[in-house]
Amino acid sequence: MKELISRLNQQAGLTDEQARKAIEVIKQFAKEEFPIMAGAIDKLFDKYNTAGKDDFLD
Repeated sequence: MKELISRLNQQAGLTDEQARKAIEVIKQFAKEEFPIMAGAIDKLFDKYNTAGKDDFLD
């Protein structure tokens, strides 16, 4: 997720905190709009979780 955060920093002018919140909002939106895909969405974000369960973005 560090690459995505970096792109949000550079291309959208977001701080790290803003980028992390934006990603969380997008994740939740996707799960709400596509509930059948919720498990896959969680697995996708978990795949890139290197910091531990509490913070899926690192």
